[in-house]
Amino acid sequence: MFIFVAVLSGGFTLHPSQAADWPEFRGPGGAGHADSQSLPVHWDQATHVVWKVKIPGKGWSSPVIHRGKLFLTTAVVISKDQEATEHVLRTVCLDPSSGEIVWDTEVFRVPVGTRTSSHGKNSQASPTPIASGDRVYVHFGTMGTAALDLNGTVVWRNQSFSFDPVHGNGGSPILSGERLVFNCDGDDKAFVVALDCNTGATIWKTDRPSAQSETFSFATPLEISVNGQKQIVSPGSHAVCSYNSENGKELWRVCYPNRWSVIPRPVYAEGLVFICTGYVGPPSLLAIRPDGQGDVTETHVAWQTDKYVPHTPSPAVVGKSLFLISDQGIATCRDVATGELHWRERLGGKYSASPLVANGLIYIQSEEGECCVYEAAKEFLEQSRNDLGERSLASFAVWERAFYIRTMDHLYCIRK
Repeated sequence: MFIFVAVLSGGFTLHPSQAADWPEFRGPGGAGHADSQSLPVHWDQATHVVWKVKIPGKGWSSPVIHRGKLFLTTAVVISKDQEATEHVLRTVCLDPSSGEIVWDTEVFRVPVGTRTSSHGKNSQASPTPIASGDRVYVHFGTMGTAALDLNGTVVWRNQSFSFDPVHGNGGSPILSGERLVFNCDGDDKAFVVALDCNTGATIWKTDRPSAQSETFSFATPLEISVNGQKQIVSPGSHAVCSYNSENGKELWRVCYPNRWSVIPRPVYAEGLVFICTGYVGPPSLLAIRPDGQGDVTETHVAWQTDKYVPHTPSPAVVGKSLFLISDQGIATCRDVATGELHWRERLGGKYSASPLVANGLIYIQSEEGECCVYEAAKEFLEQSRNDLGERSLASFAVWERAFYIRTMDHLYCIRK
């Protein structure tokens, strides 16, 4: 299934116990922060590329790393003619030190005739896996959800939730204790689900607030703790809702009518949850105090703006500064508490990946494959531009002193 293109340098030997995990979309805590103090700032196809592996099929899921193993998903076409396409949805495990395949498991087979419509910036394998303990959990939207052990054996599958995803798979799952939680925001129905991590059985299922127009969205939830209570903040079409982690009961909501196709993952910092409101027209950024009950649209929005807000990339917070990159390539820095604009800069290109924060720097990869690195500061100070020359929509993963970039055809390991 896999073709190894090159191993470009040696010396990258690291015992798994020495390396911090990157177990979910946007890493530990889901905020895009890496602890590494020595990631490269300059690279290209010939410099600092430790290995480069060709990935078959198509998938925009980001890699995750857990217990010294790297996991990603892909959708491989196994039969295709003018009328019919059959896909195999796979989970692949690689050694992050060498790029060698540890195992490659078929999880689901999508039969000919199954509707798998997707956007040009989507795939049948876009949600990012999440790993914990001796399990890795993979989600393919309406195609199904599964748990595998770290040796690649499928432990359980769940294909009981059907909905019309419109543009294909989107948001990634999260873990809340022994629950696997994900959004199912289709055009025909919209709800949030929690599955038992051990069995795949449904623990709770909560319908979204009713809406008169489009209800499809593609966001990833975020679990936070407020006044000692855990809650799951889950953006959807027309409203962001917060749910009790244990039973799925809605705690509060903030409405943004006539906004749908919400994609960015929330971030939580300085007592505020930051939400982007999606299409149509320019999206807004809302800073919400998450300690309310019921509909808190009029009482708990601390500030908001519709200037240079992304449709796709998630925000990042460093200290008291909020960093955004719009889909059209405008980077901004704002004050977390007030929304005051510190600076804006047009980077060029288009953006879908969410930013990575490491060692006081912001790394942001364009769809064209160029990464701009600049300081996480109240003035714009660019450090480098690094071009891999391949289309890229996935977000970074970090393991010790290396980071991993998925492009249209390859997975790269980049290290000083």
